[in-house]
Amino acid sequence: MYEDRIRQPELRQKIMTAEEAARLFRDGMSVGMSGFTKAGDCKALPAALAERARQEDLKLTLITGASLGNDSDGLMAQAGLLARRMPFQADASLRKKINDGEVMFIDQHLSETVEQLRGHNLAPIDIAVIEAVAITEDGGIVPSTSVGNSASFVEQAAQVIIELNLRMPLSLEGLHDIYVPAARPGRTPIPMLNVDDRIGGAAIRVDPARIAAIVVTDSADSPSAILPPDDETQAIAGHVIEFLSGEVKAGRLTPALLPLQAGIGTIANAVLHGLLDSPFAGLTMYSEVLQDSAFELLDSGQLDFASASSITLSEARHETFLQEVERYRSRLVLRPQEISNHPEVLRRLGIIAINTALEFDIYGNVNSTHVGGTHMMNGIGGSGDFARNAHLSIFVSKSVAKAGAISSVVPMVPHVDHTEHDVDVVATEWGLADLRGLAPRERAELIIERCAHPHYREELRHYFRQACKRGGQTPHMLELAFSWHERFRRARSMLA
Repeated sequence: MYEDRIRQPELRQKIMTAEEAARLFRDGMSVGMSGFTKAGDCKALPAALAERARQEDLKLTLITGASLGNDSDGLMAQAGLLARRMPFQADASLRKKINDGEVMFIDQHLSETVEQLRGHNLAPIDIAVIEAVAITEDGGIVPSTSVGNSASFVEQAAQVIIELNLRMPLSLEGLHDIYVPAARPGRTPIPMLNVDDRIGGAAIRVDPARIAAIVVTDSADSPSAILPPDDETQAIAGHVIEFLSGEVKAGRLTPALLPLQAGIGTIANAVLHGLLDSPFAGLTMYSEVLQDSAFELLDSGQLDFASASSITLSEARHETFLQEVERYRSRLVLRPQEISNHPEVLRRLGIIAINTALEFDIYGNVNSTHVGGTHMMNGIGGSGDFARNAHLSIFVSKSVAKAGAISSVVPMVPHVDHTEHDVDVVATEWGLADLRGLAPRERAELIIERCAHPHYREELRHYFRQACKRGGQTPHMLELAFSWHERFRRARSMLA
């Protein structure tokens, strides 16, 4: 059975059910699972482990690339399986457990997790569970639609369980570029000079003796929940495209721009979608996730090449991609996330980073993670990796949320993920503020006038004028800085 998928015959003896494989886990273990923004995630083991946790005491530390699909995080959280989770999640049930203090969540830059493991700052991986398309003759694991942290999990784990997903076509083989940096000290530079450079192998190397089980699955990735562009996101895209066009006109960029990165989500996806009607061509992407818009740009011919760590698509686009992998093969590559998000590479390539903010303040500090400053939404993801090291760091957001009850532009963000030092441009549907070369007082005036919703603009002006009377390089009235958030907590609206 599965001769085309399991090419080392003796490994076929390790095929077992998910329930049998779940018996290999022990309470207190640290587990690394494949999966990055719902792509290439393990499909069977999470449910089997959740069922075990309902029957007996079993708690695990779970580390992934990013969020899992198929409601896996929710199933495991509800079963009480998760003691500790990192570095990213996007599940409502798990989010509640985190905010209730029942699951300890460690929010990390996505490039840093395996560095923490490699440096022994985290408990070592006991078992790695990796989705694969195939296992090669010499035991190499061919990933599916993401690489994430899988290569390092496999390298470090005492045991490896492979979920062999028959739903994923063998044509995915060869799409991956697996390169793992050496331990420090003595690490050599990452030898990548261009977005389309291949610097590693096509499969994840593993000693076949460490493969403890192979679980055969036949399940699709969960589709992305990205909404189509609306009037507000189209307006944001228009402002960003106008700004980039101005950079070209000023001679700071060419019509090919620089390699693009876009964070996961509806707004960033809409900005890339807007490039379809732009004058730019010969584009490249060096991102962590490829969404629908990336494939629209590949199909239009404007995007020449795209590099990422995962492919996360709507259901229709996902099925089309799996059927037509060969059409995209020469123009795509999937890498480990510590390479797709590596500061060294990002600085060298000169990325234009476009990420989404929950809110930003009048000085350009960005909150990407915590609602009301206290309640985790999803996590910082890779936005910090890119923002700190990009040639241009752009953050986008709709100006209001909850039908206008929340302003996304506030006097001071109650939680800071990206300081003003890492933010070059902010944009909402009302306009764009280019913050480069501006002092804090200059930034505040521009952000208020260009980006704030008109319903909140005058109160922001008043706050800033009164703060300036007190002086300071970054004027604030600390007793009122979070008054908008407190007002929303009491009255469910920031409007005065």
